[in-house]
Amino acid sequence: MGRNPVRLTGSRSAFLEIFSAGRRGPGREIQFTLSQIAQIARTVRRTPEVMVKVTGGGSTPRAVAAHVSYIGRHGELEIETDEGERIQGREAQRALVQDWHLDLTPGQYRRQRNGEPPKRPVKLVHNIVLSMPAPSPPEKVLAAARSFAREKFALKHRYALVLHMDQKHPHAHLVVKAESIEGPRLHIDKPMLRAWREDFARMMRDQGVAANATPNVYRGRTKSGKKDAAYRAQRRNQ
Repeated sequence: MGRNPVRLTGSRSAFLEIFSAGRRGPGREIQFTLSQIAQIARTVRRTPEVMVKVTGGGSTPRAVAAHVSYIGRHGELEIETDEGERIQGREAQRALVQDWHLDLTPGQYRRQRNGEPPKRPVKLVHNIVLSMPAPSPPEKVLAAARSFAREKFALKHRYALVLHMDQKHPHAHLVVKAESIEGPRLHIDKPMLRAWREDFARMMRDQGVAANATPNVYRGRTKSGKKDAAYRAQRRNQ
């Protein structure tokens, strides 16, 4: 990009060089899809954001049974299964976990090449939470969570679903058997979680509840660094 030197008035040697080092734009108009435009509109309106979070997973049948008992409030709450059953009570919860045959999951017997056990225990299940901020109707959250579980795991992975309303935000606990019925295991990564959030938000909207799934960075929520004063204090103490 050329430079245009400008001589300062009354000066024989000084020059002021005015030029731009900025990059050129893409040279074409940016076009958004209808779904992208709708998401931008929801974000601008501060539409409530859904949450889909993996909270861990048991690596032993005993740990899985304990978690199922916990989310079922030790038999007090009704649990829905992948087979469409609704169970309640401690005995029914124990029978559900036994029916999953977690002790026969091949992954937990996998060995390293040197014959030693894996460095980290193999997950037998994934514990997932589907949530909406208050005052979302709990029955709508449950209906959307039920649709989510059926779409993602029906006829592939065994699962159990229960709704909690003991906090301000209604949320559903979903326990999914890691090993599928046909054998392959479920591996959850960040792209999959992002897609799940978008799908759950869509299912909430299908229930007539305004919901959005915008990445944190688009909403201005990023990991903030240390404040300057705190950083200097830490440097002095080193």
